[in-house]
Amino acid sequence: MQVKEILRVKGSRLLSIEPGGRAVDAVTTMAEQNLGSLVVLDQGRMAGMLTFHELLGALAKAGGALGDLRVKEIMVANPVTAGPDMEVNDLRRTMLETGARYLPVMQDGKLLGVISFRDVAKAVLEEQDFENKMLKGYIKNWPA
Repeated sequence: MQVKEILRVKGSRLLSIEPGGRAVDAVTTMAEQNLGSLVVLDQGRMAGMLTFHELLGALAKAGGALGDLRVKEIMVANPVTAGPDMEVNDLRRTMLETGARYLPVMQDGKLLGVISFRDVAKAVLEEQDFENKMLKGYIKNWPA
């Protein structure tokens, strides 16, 4: 299975924020939309990623208040990315090795979507369920 197949099933919904946006607005958007990350776009180009991890770190550092903290101050500026033709096992390995829970999917400088660790787990589980059903059907119909 490839990353583009996960994106096809997941859909292309992307929410973003600008680098100069307020971190508190990012928290509001993420909470309202049930998201763990936002793509940071600067004039239509990906400038970074903002995840709940960076927001929690900023909250801890500031004693629980984000105040006027800007996204550019806490975002991951050069996030690890995936390509649409990347195999899921390579994607999982990359996510585990880098600790990234969310990876932007890029092709020729264009952002195609964001894959979360949850998206990967769901896709692998569905693929395994399908293979198990096929194998059970094959075994059940095996000539005696």
